Amino acid sequence: MELILAVDLAGGQVVHGKKGERESYRPLTWGLAPSAEPVAYVSHIRPKFLYIADLDRIRGGRPHDDLVGKIAPLVERCYLDRGCRSPRECTEPGGVTSVIGTETAARTIEGLAVYPGGFLSADIRDGRVIPWGIEPAAFLKEVRAMPFEGCILLNIGAVGTEGGLAEADLEEMRSCYPGRLFYGGGVAGPEDIYLLADLGFDGAIVATAVHRGSIPLAWIRSGKPC
Repeated sequence: MELILAVDLAGGQVVHGKKGERESYRPLTWGLAPSAEPVAYVSHIRPKFLYIADLDRIRGGRPHDDLVGKIAPLVERCYLDRGCRSPRECTEPGGVTSVIGTETAARTIEGLAVYPGGFLSADIRDGRVIPWGIEPAAFLKEVRAMPFEGCILLNIGAVGTEGGLAEADLEEMRSCYPGRLFYGGGVAGPEDIYLLADLGFDGAIVATAVHRGSIPLAWIRSGKPC
């Protein structure tokens, strides 16, 4: 099971996200790294796996492609959500795995099928996949035959909260998707990591719990619970 450090980029800085309230995001200056400058930040923490959300690009602004190109070689695998709105916008620096987020990628669920690969991110608010308002389990059934390497369940409303996970919901979602499945948002500590592993999830995306010391930094550096 992969343990993946989440990095939100905005205004050239690593910012701390909470509940998807992006207007309130501020540079992450209180965490484990002494700097919110992205290269210095990643170099200090030394994660094995990294997930980057380019918030400026997701909101329709300029991408952080140059910064991503400097960060990606520092880790073994880098997943990047740069707010793709069509397959031709999913160009990325070498060595980066594209993440196709439902928030921006298509007007209809069927429209996701035009993407040739990468990871699909089911972006969830208030228990529903946006922008269509469909339950995550039903969404996973709709997309399980599409040509993605895997899927991320990203509970945007739980990001930064360390609110913990609901076993019954996770079990249902895992049963609806046969491919690689990651989860992010609200992961509070080792108990949640072990729960995801026991249910058959292939990865967990974490950040706040790492900076608060709930998830050991050594786990992030090895890329797995240890």
